[in-house]
Amino acid sequence: MNRFFITGGAGFIGSAFVRLLLEERPSCNVTNFDALTYAGNMDNLEGLDKTRHQLVQGDVAARDSVLAALESGTDAIINFAAESHVDRSILSADEFLRTNILGTQVLLDAARECGVRRFLQVSTDEVLGSLPEDETAYFTENSAFAPNSPYAASKAAAEHLVRAAHHTFGLDTVVTRCGNNYGPRQFPEKFLPLALSNAMNDEPIPLYGDGQNVRDWIYVMDHCRAILLALRQGHAGAVYNIGARNEHRNIEVAESLLDALGKPRSLIRFVKDRLGHDRRYAIDPSRAESELGWRPLETWESGLRKTIAWYQENSRWIERARSGAYRDYYKQQYGTEVGAA
Repeated sequence: MNRFFITGGAGFIGSAFVRLLLEERPSCNVTNFDALTYAGNMDNLEGLDKTRHQLVQGDVAARDSVLAALESGTDAIINFAAESHVDRSILSADEFLRTNILGTQVLLDAARECGVRRFLQVSTDEVLGSLPEDETAYFTENSAFAPNSPYAASKAAAEHLVRAAHHTFGLDTVVTRCGNNYGPRQFPEKFLPLALSNAMNDEPIPLYGDGQNVRDWIYVMDHCRAILLALRQGHAGAVYNIGARNEHRNIEVAESLLDALGKPRSLIRFVKDRLGHDRRYAIDPSRAESELGWRPLETWESGLRKTIAWYQENSRWIERARSGAYRDYYKQQYGTEVGAA
């Protein structure tokens, strides 16, 4: 495979994958199709080889735009495009239904119409709901769907459409599900970069509920390497759970960041819990490990060091990301201004 159509490639994980792909495949060409909404950041694409990477602004739910950008001879579509923030889906689900469900179906139809060899859907462990705090329970590829937020429900619906395209039309599809990513260039509405950017400025870190919710964290480039392996080696119709076996409670994440920065833990501010807040996510990545030969390269400690260093060295990126509409959203969600003590 040498010609790739990547949707949502200006976002956090999508742009990291584009960088990896261009590095790993020196002869490949990438069409990066992104709506460039608030989380699609042009700064994320700085320095990419423009002879092999073409950015096309477009909406995945707009069939004509997708078909116009999708060149004949495209080997694979990798679908990162998604509205992905749970809190925003609680405020309004409309955008999530359009992008995550309708957009996925448009891409599947376009893949069949244009003879694309493989379609990879980037999904989430959130489609599987919430686990008990018993640490012997893990999500597997065969766990039942039980989405608990509008965002998770929209991603579950998208997975059903991908499955249907494979079984009904014979489209070569692969689905990957992952937990909480962290690393450079993550939009600061998400918990870890929000906590990190606030702590760097001696601002309070808002923490939902009692802070005991558990998430399975993975460094973004480890996730991207797994996606690339699934794209190359995954079985048609298969689902692969991707996780680093790295569970941490939210309060532990906040404390780790504060300790690493030499900031007081008193910056943590508990706020009203999110509606329907899932208690625990934990992934069993055995299939990806055995079938794809994948293992994470970063530990929690090494990945966190790299993440903190990047944010410390890229204050301009942070300020640009935290400007404009983000400030309005932050005030609505947490009841205070960005930068308010």
